[in-house]
Amino acid sequence: MRADSLWRAVLGVEKTVIEEVTFDEDDEIVVVSVRPTARQRGRCGRCLRRCRGYDQGRGVRRRWRALDLGMIQAWLEADSPRVQCREHGVVVAHVPWSRHGAGHTHAFDQTVAWLATQTSKSAVTELMRVAWRTVGSIITRVWADVEDLVDRFDGLTRIGIDEVSYRRGRLYLMVVVDHATGRLVWAAPGQSKATLQTFFDALGPERCAKITHVSADSAQYIAEVVAANCPDAIQVADPFHVVKWANDALGELRLEAWRDARRALKANPRRRGRPSPNDPPHPGAERFKQLTGARYALWKNPENLTAHQKVRLEWIATSDPRLYQAYLLKEHLRLIFKLPASEAAVELDQWCRDAAASQIPQFLDLAGRVHRQRQPILAAIEHGLSNGRTESVNTKIRLRTRMAFGFRHPEALISLLMLSLGGHRPALPGRT
Repeated sequence: MRADSLWRAVLGVEKTVIEEVTFDEDDEIVVVSVRPTARQRGRCGRCLRRCRGYDQGRGVRRRWRALDLGMIQAWLEADSPRVQCREHGVVVAHVPWSRHGAGHTHAFDQTVAWLATQTSKSAVTELMRVAWRTVGSIITRVWADVEDLVDRFDGLTRIGIDEVSYRRGRLYLMVVVDHATGRLVWAAPGQSKATLQTFFDALGPERCAKITHVSADSAQYIAEVVAANCPDAIQVADPFHVVKWANDALGELRLEAWRDARRALKANPRRRGRPSPNDPPHPGAERFKQLTGARYALWKNPENLTAHQKVRLEWIATSDPRLYQAYLLKEHLRLIFKLPASEAAVELDQWCRDAAASQIPQFLDLAGRVHRQRQPILAAIEHGLSNGRTESVNTKIRLRTRMAFGFRHPEALISLLMLSLGGHRPALPGRT
């Protein structure tokens, strides 16, 4: 094998002429002098069209970081002439070993992107000897190239829409997940109609017409944007969020009862000192204690209750009928999602009547909310669709958000998420 062919293979470069290889003893780096082949010279760095030359740049040879050679850093060095492009004006000429404006080779960028999707922040920065902000710039470039080559919106028919916090201060990402594949297809910073509208603008009218089902958390602004762009799509309420509404209402009622018990205990405090064995239990103290520990007994599904929690639930049934009635309403709503579609509509209407008849303020409000979401709830039962896949992706997003802590802009985080969860993970150079 010729020496220049060997060096091209070692450095992972193509369409490149190896001129000279030197070792800089002061910096302890290998410097490889290169130039593009004749067919690659004189091209615009942005559009790759052949252009007439403009000048030889600033007369300073430029360097690009390549993959390390064992424990020694390797750099490519070449001239950086400029060309006159009819579309982009005066730009630096294209080089085949690197992206335009980048300071690293393609192989280096690809390796960093692969590591960022597989390992921790400290592992990437220490192994590749780059700053974390540099990693953010690299994965943004890599995702931009992938996005140009793939059609991430191809075949979308059933989607899930949700929002997930990515930083303190109520900063959110709007995410869209494909129910068929479970992959993340779109993400953008924001939590508004305008943010979600950018997704449908990117999707286009023809592909919007192909959307058949949309699952979400019943946020009003999401429903309005979906109805405006996909009027024929079936909007599905997420069962988890609907049951969560009931759990929240039940939690508010328990907290209200707990506060009443605390006030009663303060008005009739226990006798000071250690009680004797013959003293009867203080009724206010017992009620306060039982309600304090009743939170999980009320929230958990009956089949998951411990023996101690079952005893506490029995105490609530005999001592606080109003709270126990709210618990039964919560369980009734949860079980409706397990019924066949033919029976669910009747049971849901009956549940709304029972919740209204209970005269419990929290469940009166909940009955109105459930009634307004009747069609999306029944659609979820009929089509067996939920935001489960979206919530699964959100969990992975939160993990990678912690891994990506330190990125200045959300675009770098979104690029990392798309490379990790979008079905287009980068491959290590030299692997198939």
